[in-house]
Amino acid sequence: MRKVNFIIAIITVLVMASSVASASGIRTEFREFEITLVDDLYMGKKVDAIWTLSYDNSEKPVTVVKRKTVEGTEYVVSSEFFAVRYVASAVGFGAKEVRKAWSGVDNRINHAVLNEKELKNQEIISPNKVDDKMALGLIASYLPDLLNDGYTHLLN
Repeated sequence: MRKVNFIIAIITVLVMASSVASASGIRTEFREFEITLVDDLYMGKKVDAIWTLSYDNSEKPVTVVKRKTVEGTEYVVSSEFFAVRYVASAVGFGAKEVRKAWSGVDNRINHAVLNEKELKNQEIISPNKVDDKMALGLIASYLPDLLNDGYTHLLN
């Protein structure tokens, strides 16, 4: 009888712990996103296009800025607390650290928010050439994984 009570107690604790972990909002799934082209904006010679990316009708969208560089086409994704770039080059499409000149985020904050291991994993997301539509879709899909646990709320 003691074994049965002990097993029931362990199962109860595990169920309660899993429900608390899912209710804490540490890692949210981002199933819906919206990408909107920013019109009527003077972008200058160095910027080709600007989009806003918002997840689940967020009031704090991130900005995606497209630039042509020597490396290829770069999409700088930034918010108030992080910045990263996705590059479409001859070797494929993937994530890289943002150039300091293109980021308004303090380097220490950026490193705290971004997951360095995941940034390395996303170096090449696709070996194929991508257009804007495909690039924006890949960015929207992979960006949430790039943020460390505890910082995904920055996308909501």
